[in-house]
Amino acid sequence: MFFCYALLRPTAISNEAALPQQNVTIEQQETRDLVREFAYISASLSDFGSGALHNLNRVLMFFRRLPGLSTIHSQITGIILLGLTIIVLGGSFLEQRVGNGYSMVDVEELADSVFTIASILKTATPEERDIVLRAANRAGWDLNLRPRALAETFKSSSPQESVLDATIDWLFSPDGKQTPLGGWQTFVDDKRVVSAEVDDKTILVLGGLPSTAFWSEVLIRGPHYLVALITLIVLFSSFGVWAITRPLRKIASAAANADITSGRVIFEEEGSVEIVAVARSLNGMSDRITDMIQSRTRMLRGVSHDLRTPLTRLRLRVERVGDGQLRDMLLADISRIDSLLKESLSYLRDDHHREQVETIDLATTLQTICSEFDDVGHKINYIGPNHLSANCKPLAITRAVTNLCENAVKFGDRAAIELKRSGDKVVVDVSDNGPGIPKQSRAQVLEPFFKLNAARTDGNAGFGLGLSIVAEIVQAHRGTLELLDGEPSGLLARLTFPADLPADGVAAQFR
Repeated sequence: MFFCYALLRPTAISNEAALPQQNVTIEQQETRDLVREFAYISASLSDFGSGALHNLNRVLMFFRRLPGLSTIHSQITGIILLGLTIIVLGGSFLEQRVGNGYSMVDVEELADSVFTIASILKTATPEERDIVLRAANRAGWDLNLRPRALAETFKSSSPQESVLDATIDWLFSPDGKQTPLGGWQTFVDDKRVVSAEVDDKTILVLGGLPSTAFWSEVLIRGPHYLVALITLIVLFSSFGVWAITRPLRKIASAAANADITSGRVIFEEEGSVEIVAVARSLNGMSDRITDMIQSRTRMLRGVSHDLRTPLTRLRLRVERVGDGQLRDMLLADISRIDSLLKESLSYLRDDHHREQVETIDLATTLQTICSEFDDVGHKINYIGPNHLSANCKPLAITRAVTNLCENAVKFGDRAAIELKRSGDKVVVDVSDNGPGIPKQSRAQVLEPFFKLNAARTDGNAGFGLGLSIVAEIVQAHRGTLELLDGEPSGLLARLTFPADLPADGVAAQFR
């Protein structure tokens, strides 16, 4: 738009060149001048719109602070009133500027003059008609009395008329009180004329009109149309982004990354009344879900804890059983129940939700995990850099990787941990050469207490909580857990999470 603004400078059109007969070169030059002026107005308005858009948010913020403009309905009403004010003032200003820069031909005024002269000639004698016509032609008019039959040869278009001129004639046709004979688009011998009936046998024909005569309607109405179009687009698009689209996008993003167990306010309660009501309702729903989960967790913790006392008494009584084989079978069952209670309590503890984010050397942490497994006779290879800093919850990440390693050494005889950096994310791969997990079951194994009935489920199988804990820990880090096929066989569990996790968790990115 700035390029158009620099090139399309307005040029003057003299009034004397408007009415007398012109050659084609002058008319073409006038057309170009009018096109340039119209484009200049468009460029000026567009530059005005782009500059105003920069500060429009401040205006909208001011509107929101006004009494009675806190709802979307009232804000739309205010935007409409503001737009109408800008259209009236801006359109009038541009119309005045165009009028001062040009002596435009007003076709409606010409038609009224032709009708006035025709009414004079209607009652005049032939000699008086000649006097009136000669006086008018000396003043620059091209008036002629022609037979009434000439009206039958009028045409509504001309081969010499450009598509642009024809379009302008159709869009901006004058709306005067009196319509010339044959209409506003009348051509005789491919030249535009305005005519009026004098009597039953004679008509008055005004010729010599330039091809740009009807462009005056464009310059009169165009500023208002342009100001209205640009104002409405700028105001309503900015209002839609500011008051509706942006808040809803923030709510959707907050919902997608929310951790309802963190206890933080998930949705910002700001904006119009309707947006605040939506955010407040969603926060209330989040609080109710959190309370429900906490109530369920407290109940299960209580049940699991209360079962340990009778289980201990049962163990003591079983140890006094005389039948050794029966005693061993009962103690094995009691040990399994005890392990189930311990794993359930560990799952319900939710320590990873309360743990703070810290900057750690993740590479050193993973190497320590490999060393701990090596101490108990399980060889796990570490692949990756010696040092790699990342923001995470140290105990939670250690627990997640340990759970994966326990599965790896339980179902395979070779395991490895690979650490790498991928852009702004950290990728941890734990692989084994075991039987793997079928693709159709990979989503189900992340559910609590789900166990496969395939080769991975044997006497050493757990209770189906290990991968569920890993999935929750990764979700708390705004990451993903993928279960992939290992090479050449086995399972590859991939943890991916941001390397620069905010210190105060997920909610930090929405403040």
